[in-house]
Amino acid sequence: MSERSLSLKEKIAFGIGAVGKDMVYMLSASYILYYYQDIMGVSAVAMGIILLAARVFDAFNDPIMGVIVAKTKTRWGKFRPWLMIGTLTNAVVLFLMFAAPPALNGAGLVAYAAVTYILWGVTYTMMDIPFWSMIPAFTKAGKERESMSALGRSCAGVGSALVTIVTVLAVRALGTMTAGADATAKIIERSGYKWFSLIIAVLFVIFTVFMCVAIKEKSTVDMDSPGVGEMFKALLRNDQAVIMVIAIVLINTALYTTSNLTIYFFKYDFGGASAWEGQYTLFNTAGGGFQILSMMILFPVLRKFMNSLKIMFTSFAMAFLGYVTLLLISLSGASNVMLLLIPAFLIMSALGMMNVCLTIFLANTCDYGELKNGRRDESVVFSMQTFVVKLSSGLAALFASLILQFTKISELSQLEEIVLASDASRTGLRFSMTIIPMVLMIVAIILFKKKYILTDEKMDEIQGLLAEKKSEN
Repeated sequence: MSERSLSLKEKIAFGIGAVGKDMVYMLSASYILYYYQDIMGVSAVAMGIILLAARVFDAFNDPIMGVIVAKTKTRWGKFRPWLMIGTLTNAVVLFLMFAAPPALNGAGLVAYAAVTYILWGVTYTMMDIPFWSMIPAFTKAGKERESMSALGRSCAGVGSALVTIVTVLAVRALGTMTAGADATAKIIERSGYKWFSLIIAVLFVIFTVFMCVAIKEKSTVDMDSPGVGEMFKALLRNDQAVIMVIAIVLINTALYTTSNLTIYFFKYDFGGASAWEGQYTLFNTAGGGFQILSMMILFPVLRKFMNSLKIMFTSFAMAFLGYVTLLLISLSGASNVMLLLIPAFLIMSALGMMNVCLTIFLANTCDYGELKNGRRDESVVFSMQTFVVKLSSGLAALFASLILQFTKISELSQLEEIVLASDASRTGLRFSMTIIPMVLMIVAIILFKKKYILTDEKMDEIQGLLAEKKSEN
């Protein structure tokens, strides 16, 4: 497949696969803490520790999975077998994770949450690594790779946005339908999340099956298979890949911290009992739309006037301004949700363009690593992306859980009725969901400014040198 361009059908299939994949990821990343802490009653700190511990486990699991994918050779190709295995098992675990038995409580419920979440991470890795590894394996650096990266991230953004937009209202509707309108709010939400997760799991399987059938993969792709020790050495020698790993952790931790706290912000601060679901949904609908449009329209437009690195810096500036605006609006005592669409536009548009840029930059490190280390390690490098994105969600969940505990908002979730948090708790929540992300963003932009060297000109040079080496062989 590396000798030809991908067909329109294959590109569409890849995009559909990305939609399903990130629908699943966003449901887990944004709502697992809320489900177990606010609905099931698990301690916020306990959940934070579980979510982070699972990511530490992934530190060993994800790179090993990258090596397994690199060594795979079947009649169906290198990537598709793992895409199917990972999708089917992850769909089952996703449903189990949001279908905790009502009889469980205390240590039993904590154990159930820990086991299912760790299994979810393992099975998600099985399909996520081969999915993103297809980009550098099947495309050349430049416009084709940028196009595929933008397509993948745009469609992934659609999946994320869809789940972010519909989850709260869909859970309410499904819960009322299955548990009855007379049931308590927590029983309705518990039932709603169970059936909503089943719907997402089924769609995930359907979308992945379509992608695997549509994409024609060669049984052997030109990818060497390093051993585990050799893989780690090669990765550490690829300084640009290491920089990308750190940057992705910083950026995603910032954004997931805000994402985890937003639902609490609307429920116990801004919206309150009577209006929070509608306001939260409106905010997420606008933010999701801004994210998608930024990847599909704003990024291509800006790309005509500036390179990807400049777009990255522009995105940093937009996100920082968005967080400042969000903080000022929340501290002003404003109650009009429409005002929050301003920071939603700035932050989510920046996130969309950052995701496209980060995928391009990470794919470029594969070419850089091949020139520097003498081998291509797409699966290994992209296994690190899978790990660091999940690590970011784990760190963000831990930060969020500690913030909920510190501000005493976690105590409000134990009440039968929704009440607004105290002034001190609300102020602490507002500063935490904005200042922490801003600090992380500042560190990330300093890192990029000082250490990242893979400009468009540098990549042209690397491509030329690789072409010369191949012609000599």
